[in-house]
Amino acid sequence: MPHYMYHLITLVISTLVVLLMTPIIKKVGLKMGLVDNPGGRKIHQKPIVRLGGVSIFFGSLIALLIVWWLGGFIDASGNILPPEKEFEIWGVTIGGLAFFMIGLADDLFNLSPLLRLFMQIIAASTAWIVGVQIEFLTIPFYGLVHINILSLPVTVIWLVGMANAINWIDGVDGLAAGVSGIAAFVMLIVSIFMDQPAAALIAAALAGATLGFLRYNFNPAQIFMGDGGSYYIGFTLAGVGVIGLVKVTAVTSVLLPYLILAVPILDMSAVILDRLRNGKSPFIADKRHLHHRLLDAGLSQRLTVFFIYSLTLWVGSLAMAFSGVPSGTIYAFSATGLLAYISWKVWKHKQA
Repeated sequence: MPHYMYHLITLVISTLVVLLMTPIIKKVGLKMGLVDNPGGRKIHQKPIVRLGGVSIFFGSLIALLIVWWLGGFIDASGNILPPEKEFEIWGVTIGGLAFFMIGLADDLFNLSPLLRLFMQIIAASTAWIVGVQIEFLTIPFYGLVHINILSLPVTVIWLVGMANAINWIDGVDGLAAGVSGIAAFVMLIVSIFMDQPAAALIAAALAGATLGFLRYNFNPAQIFMGDGGSYYIGFTLAGVGVIGLVKVTAVTSVLLPYLILAVPILDMSAVILDRLRNGKSPFIADKRHLHHRLLDAGLSQRLTVFFIYSLTLWVGSLAMAFSGVPSGTIYAFSATGLLAYISWKVWKHKQA
């Protein structure tokens, strides 16, 4: 069987598991009272179960385990992945489990921001020890640079930062799941093209799980992913970037994960800078995110989500074009047209 068929099987299995498992998680959450109540900066109007991350995590894990059992951990030539590559898959998966458990503990017990951050740093450092490491950085006008001892802090900042970036955009029905699903799907395509099968398998599992979760999370949402889901997704996206794209020693490849994930990265960066500029703690939640600003401008939840989806798809298409994916330029032009159309709809809505 061609190696890419195992990626398709991974995606389909994770989607089906999430579709079947999420209603069960919802019923359990309602019985146990594990809901996110409205109020404060939250925009939902009724209590909603916040344990959707459980189905996302198990959907991804079960898909990877089944494909591993089927012998699908292979490269483009049909050869079994070497131990170090297979270890990378399980390294990212176990790291994702740690971040999922931190988020789930926060969903259940409302941990303090500093405690969450400390636990995330420990989990990310452990992931670095087992091989999830950024070894290169790109210096403008210079090129690739080995960062040696700086690998640990740079990797930890990347992994922890992305986990929180996805968590921070999870403020509108379907936003975090959709943005993450698009990013994971783009990473899947680019990883296959760049002959990074280990990263592609994880991306396939995550793409299927997040897009399957949209069936229940899109507006009006029936369930939320919670911090457990958003931390797991953010870490896994960052991990795929590290073991796949950043491992390829080309300037464009090293930049690809940052481009694919540009929307949550820039949103988080802008919010942190805005909070610091106004003399506020970067850990205190507020309504400075892009989706809050769009909602405050009078956009509906769905139009807000579609606009940010189109932004994510656009930067993802640019990544495919830069990486040399066949027809990548066509995808980029098509995504540019879609973004222009959605932007026009946003402008028209604001003028009404």
